[in-house]
Amino acid sequence: MTTLPQLTPVRSRFAPSPTGYLHLGGARTALFAWALARHLGGQFILRIEDTDLERSTPEAVQAILDGMAWLDLGYEEGPYYQMQRMERYRVVIADMLRQGTAYYCYCSPQELDAMREAQRARGEKPRYDGRWRPERDKALPPVPEGVKPVVRFRNPLDGEVTWHDFVKGTITISNRELDDLIIARPDGTPTYNFCVVVDDWDMRITHVIRGDDHVNNTPRQINILKALEAQVPEYGHVPMILGPDGEKLSKRHGAVSVMQYAEQGYLPEAMINYLARLGWSHGDDEIFSREQLVQWFDVEHLSKSAAQWDPKKLNWLNQHYIKQADLSRLEAWVRPRVEQLGGQWQGAPALAPVLALLRDRCETLQQLAEAALLFYAPFQLDPALRAEHVTAAVLPALRDFAQQAQQVAWTKEALAALIKNLIAQHGLKMPQFAIPLRVLVTGRTQTPSVDAVLELLGRETVLARLAGL
Repeated sequence: MTTLPQLTPVRSRFAPSPTGYLHLGGARTALFAWALARHLGGQFILRIEDTDLERSTPEAVQAILDGMAWLDLGYEEGPYYQMQRMERYRVVIADMLRQGTAYYCYCSPQELDAMREAQRARGEKPRYDGRWRPERDKALPPVPEGVKPVVRFRNPLDGEVTWHDFVKGTITISNRELDDLIIARPDGTPTYNFCVVVDDWDMRITHVIRGDDHVNNTPRQINILKALEAQVPEYGHVPMILGPDGEKLSKRHGAVSVMQYAEQGYLPEAMINYLARLGWSHGDDEIFSREQLVQWFDVEHLSKSAAQWDPKKLNWLNQHYIKQADLSRLEAWVRPRVEQLGGQWQGAPALAPVLALLRDRCETLQQLAEAALLFYAPFQLDPALRAEHVTAAVLPALRDFAQQAQQVAWTKEALAALIKNLIAQHGLKMPQFAIPLRVLVTGRTQTPSVDAVLELLGRETVLARLAGL
């Protein structure tokens, strides 16, 4: 059983790099960190790690913010931007240089390459050999002219780094496996691992949930935190998400940006529910609300094994939430989609009852909008379709329907009774009558229950389309 120390206040964070969209793995990490903070009554912080100037873009930053907003993962602080904290990093590096926990290294890239090649030739693990590391009674090489140094962290030479990972269990790494990490480049800009440490320190982060591709960074970050005499957070590294084929989830598996799913018509509550179940569980519960997730969330049930993306499962959940959604909320989502597809409102039925009729058949909002075009697209009747289905055998019954429909109460129940009587009178089966009637009033052979469709289309529209029989 895994329990977390109740540090006060609990502060978790999500710290994406804005080098692309908010992908599904990142969204799941954000969700777990958010749920942990909410469950423990703590605070959730958003931090944008934008020091990769070549790849970070304002558009990517906005995509992250849009994704967080769509998922409604609110944060108490942030977004903080690392590029706005450069002076703070320089101050800390200067302090470390004064205290001897960091030092200048003047090795050129060519020297480092030669060093690694020699180590490989000897069958050793390639690593920095510490030639510029200050030690007692050690003579350092002369400082070369015109070379801008990097700054390296003075990693402990002996001992081990041990932490209890609240997903993977206890992890121990020998310090001999870690060389002296570069914490500032020749131009003075700090490196990723150093910025993360200072940020977590300054922001008083108590719990870190992140992908297990960061496991190798953790011992380095812990050593730097200890050198700064800073609090070391609790760490939990969650396994990656695999595609349906068992390979790492990627673009070839379909939409992997959170906002692509929003565009395709998935509901945020469905995505929250589904992402939560990718690597976490509460018994056998498959469907639960955001509030239940917060109430139930614990690190004990974070999975140690990789989760597998299942589009069918997501579609099933999305359909469930579409069925359960408040109709006014559903209408607000679907209306612009219908308009984008060319739907027209004039003379058409209200959207809410149309959605009530159609939503049990649709897995996404986009499918629902497309289905709604039955009522809102300009009416067109293919002459070939009419000729195929509106035959001489069914015409008398259709004419009787058009005549009697002028007087019948315009309700689903009354229309169903009328249809039932007519097929009995004319010796027809339901499909023999209903399909031609559908073709004449909708231009389609398949629709939801024909009496419900007729009720929504309205007497005036239906009779106009049956005129001339």
